[in-house]
Amino acid sequence: MAEESFYGVTLTAEDNSETWDVVDEDYSRGQKLVIKQILLGAEAKDNEFNVVEVTSQKDTVQIPIAVLKAGETRAVNPDVEFYETKVTFKLIKGSGPVYIHGLTIKDDVEVVDMEEEDDEDEAEDVEIEHPKKRKIEQNADGKNAKNQKKK
Repeated sequence: MAEESFYGVTLTAEDNSETWDVVDEDYSRGQKLVIKQILLGAEAKDNEFNVVEVTSQKDTVQIPIAVLKAGETRAVNPDVEFYETKVTFKLIKGSGPVYIHGLTIKDDVEVVDMEEEDDEDEAEDVEIEHPKKRKIEQNADGKNAKNQKKK
């Protein structure tokens, strides 16, 4: 079962960078950050572009994910996921404030024994084959071979 928690940060000219890392160091598998929305604050300067860049350590990605401007674009909904990696958000242009909202998800990863799964598949195959074996043979004219009278 997955555990979800709210994630939110504010980027400004004074505090322009924020880093997210896996929540539980002892449990690094199955954790991800999902960014749902990036908003420009009401007190942002008119005609100023605010550019948010993301850097991902695992995939070595460094790319802008939001370009916001008061009076034009106040919000974007990127719906991006960062899985098991350290991520840094940085306001590379503008003075903000820019709000980043999302979810931190810690998912239980279940280890599956492949041999047990193969045994279950074989049992299902036998059940599927059984009805096929009872199929009645038909002649070319479509009549059942068992129902025909001998002449």
